[in-house]
Amino acid sequence: MSLLAVGVLASGRGSNLQAIIDACERGDLQAEVKIVISDQQDAYALERAKKHGINAYFVDIKNYPDKNAYEARVVELLQQHDVQLVCLAGYMRLAGATLLKAFSMQIINIHPSLLPVFPGLHAPHQAVEYGVKIAGCTVHFVDAGMDTGPVILQTAVPVLDDDAGDTLAERILEQEHLIYPQAITLYAEGKLKVQGRRVKISYLKSTLGNS
Repeated sequence: MSLLAVGVLASGRGSNLQAIIDACERGDLQAEVKIVISDQQDAYALERAKKHGINAYFVDIKNYPDKNAYEARVVELLQQHDVQLVCLAGYMRLAGATLLKAFSMQIINIHPSLLPVFPGLHAPHQAVEYGVKIAGCTVHFVDAGMDTGPVILQTAVPVLDDDAGDTLAERILEQEHLIYPQAITLYAEGKLKVQGRRVKISYLKSTLGNS
């Protein structure tokens, strides 16, 4: 089975990137991270990539006249590395028309809530402030909206009585590191079929649970 070529866009520390790299290196994930791109020069995600011999690029949006031109450069780099799936890992920009057109239903993201509730920034803090009893995380396909694309996988995380946003976020992050590689595995194996808002999953011969 050939390895799925993955490109990762990240803006920060890249802990989900690390989880993906680790799963690839263990052989749990039939994929290879070919390139990591960040819009932030000091993003630790770039250092993680370099430590594993992965091509790492900082693309400064300030060097481009508009978002379309910036994304054209990002797309160019992804295509130069023959990327088949783009994974957003703490990427703090909405995907625009240029990126979405080049990789239609080939971009996935992970978000620290049970979407569609608490989209956008600081979702665990939103959950604690709202008083919900169950939070979690979601892997979804990316569309033009903010965390609005079709849902692939979700995992629930209980909200404890003494939780603050930060403590809840850390427990959710542990689950993110598990389900993001799982979602990539399903994509790599061709087991995801998008029908409108719904993503149907075929688990036959899936490697889920073997990691």
